Amino acid sequence: MKLSGSPVDYAALRVARIFAAQRAAFDADPYPSASRRRASIKALKRQISRYQDVLASAMSRDFGFRAPTESKMLDLLGSTLEANHAIAHLKGWMKPSRRATELLFLSNSLSVNYQPKGVVGIIVPWNFPVYLAVGPLIAALAAGNRVMIKMSEITPITNAELARMLGEIFQEEEVAVVGEQLADPNVFTALPFNHLIFTGSPAIGKIVMRTASESLTPVTLELGGKSPAVVMRDYPLGDAAKRITHGKTANCGQICVSPDYALVPRERVNDFVAEVKSNALKMCASDPDGNDYTWIVNNRHCERLNGLLSDAREKGATVIPCSDYDVGRNGRRMPLHIVTDCTAEMRIMNEELFGPILPVVPYDTLEEAIRLINAGERPLAMYCFSHDAAERQALLRRTHSGGVTINDWGWHAINHDAPFGGVGHSGMGTYHGVEGFRELSHAKTVFKRHRFFPVGLFYPPYGNLAQRLSLKLFLGTGDPSLKETSIR
Repeated sequence: MKLSGSPVDYAALRVARIFAAQRAAFDADPYPSASRRRASIKALKRQISRYQDVLASAMSRDFGFRAPTESKMLDLLGSTLEANHAIAHLKGWMKPSRRATELLFLSNSLSVNYQPKGVVGIIVPWNFPVYLAVGPLIAALAAGNRVMIKMSEITPITNAELARMLGEIFQEEEVAVVGEQLADPNVFTALPFNHLIFTGSPAIGKIVMRTASESLTPVTLELGGKSPAVVMRDYPLGDAAKRITHGKTANCGQICVSPDYALVPRERVNDFVAEVKSNALKMCASDPDGNDYTWIVNNRHCERLNGLLSDAREKGATVIPCSDYDVGRNGRRMPLHIVTDCTAEMRIMNEELFGPILPVVPYDTLEEAIRLINAGERPLAMYCFSHDAAERQALLRRTHSGGVTINDWGWHAINHDAPFGGVGHSGMGTYHGVEGFRELSHAKTVFKRHRFFPVGLFYPPYGNLAQRLSLKLFLGTGDPSLKETSIR
């Protein structure tokens, strides 16, 4: 029988049902014990180990090909390291933090208690579909929350396996996964979560933030950007080229903290280009079967990257492919392309590249390099290659970025005792470590008045001796020569 009217959106109904169930479950059990939280994270860690081959295979199939070892090192090892850190430190994180009262309230007690927020939503991108789901999930579980995870429509096979993996250890009212079934992602972001974590582009981040604002949902946004790699004159050029090449070829450059462009002393640009090409051939192109090199995730992203290169060529850039092997199936085995002679109007100098394209920009002085970085939006990461402490400090103090790795790339992001997040256009808020726990907790200040503390001395009628002495002690006598400003 055909029903009239609009079709029923069963996926949206399921999302609403799960949210209601999680909210009710949280209301019934609003403060899980430390032992329960640790048990949940330990169970998750065991599942990652059990499912490692299944997940690596699923990610490879979603990408067309993704190197299994790369998936295990970046998605699964990173998730396990974060779980280990939370398990080891969770009990200490949960302890109330004792604070000092003002002198006026001496002998009373003051503390900050970290209380679970409730139901946390996590919106996951396609480039690291496990790590960027499980990492925030661990922070949310450590803080005692219920969690709904929205996966990308680009990774349906990984989504299904992750849902199966989590479904074996969590009930839906604890942790639930939704994905490509949702035709309208606003169905998810419009839910009145107690906190929402989004990883993705600044353009979509603005939409997420706007939608979340309707219910005053606080958001953590990790948004990427054009992360510079600055090679200074004192640093060995070959070593810098090797590490930047790895950053641009790992996951085929599809990483939010990948070096977006390299700033190189003008007189060393040609040598740097030669070193990058040599390293790219050693790391990836020398493998005839392509078992070490991930594909571009789909044809749409291939077209975007080829469009960036075409725009650069048309505007006078020199484009140097590091191999000619982009002839694999669907043309998605894209080699690293080095781009020189870049100008400000080129798209590659204005858009986050998110792929195996490396613009090389010359500079003459450190002052010029700093000016070039500060002319753009604040990036998610910055990489400084130098053994000169004074020059490193000048760069760090005069530029802003979400995080920094010195003399390498990206590794600050998977050290879980430190916060990870953006600044300005590259995001807001942090997760990982104690900062992630606190981001997803409500820091509730608790003041306890001592039974005999004479707080009534501060009540009206005003003018008693205690009030006069307190005001004089903290405010002084004022300036009698000042006259009140009259407003006409």
